[in-house]
Amino acid sequence: MQPISCHSHNDYWRTVPLFSALHAGCISVEADVWLFPSVDSLFIGHNTASLTDNRTFTSLYINPLVKILEDNNPKTEFNSDSMNGVFDADSSQSLTLLIDVKTDGAQTWAEVLRQLQPLRDRGWLTFMENSTVHQRPITVVGTGNTPFDVLISNSTYRDAFFDAPLQNMYEDANGVPSNTNSASTPGGQGAAGTSASDSYTSLNSFYASASFEAVLGKVWLFSLSDEQKETIRGQIRGAKRRGLGPRYWDQPTWPTHVRNEIWTFLYEEGVAVLNVDDIEGVKKVW
Repeated sequence: MQPISCHSHNDYWRTVPLFSALHAGCISVEADVWLFPSVDSLFIGHNTASLTDNRTFTSLYINPLVKILEDNNPKTEFNSDSMNGVFDADSSQSLTLLIDVKTDGAQTWAEVLRQLQPLRDRGWLTFMENSTVHQRPITVVGTGNTPFDVLISNSTYRDAFFDAPLQNMYEDANGVPSNTNSASTPGGQGAAGTSASDSYTSLNSFYASASFEAVLGKVWLFSLSDEQKETIRGQIRGAKRRGLGPRYWDQPTWPTHVRNEIWTFLYEEGVAVLNVDDIEGVKKVW
């Protein structure tokens, strides 16, 4: 399948998690992870009521990815050192694994990093070393309760990145940040006139994400307003200056024509991925 710039939102809800998204060409998938100290597993689900013993981070994502990548990188007399990704049509395309931490940040994130070891051992995780990012078949991004301070604690090496706050990154066409945030707000203006959100760079973060509805309000039967469009453009502008991939979640899903109009606008304005539930419907944008 030809990869397309879509993110499989709540991927674990699909009939076949991971594989349905890859079949549609999604270059990014989302896994909500839950840790319970009494059990040596990370469980996958939207809430605790949906968790089951057989739906774990390892069974739904780690093991399948190892199998796919082993198949795409066979050790033969003809092939010994390839670094092919999950897409046959574009072997250089990295798959983003967005991990939404639902339980205690520090404890859960430590377990996430531990369970990534099979991918790490095979050299398949995108990593930062000595201020250089090396792309590999899988790029891990932490969101939700992922602790930024823990993630950046090693300043010389990391193989997981952060989902930064896009809502704090607005810049006008001249590159001037918004003055609407106070200095005490994350991403607000400090005494020297610099933005706290500048602590998020391509060396520690990958996406910059925000809730579409929280930033722009509801969109019903009408088109995006000029003010809404400028807000989007300014946030995308600020994210890209930092080397991050802008992403919106919680976009309208109905009416369909409004949903498609918003998808098209976001895609044309340069978001990294379209956050979608309807992975078949999003193909109409391309």
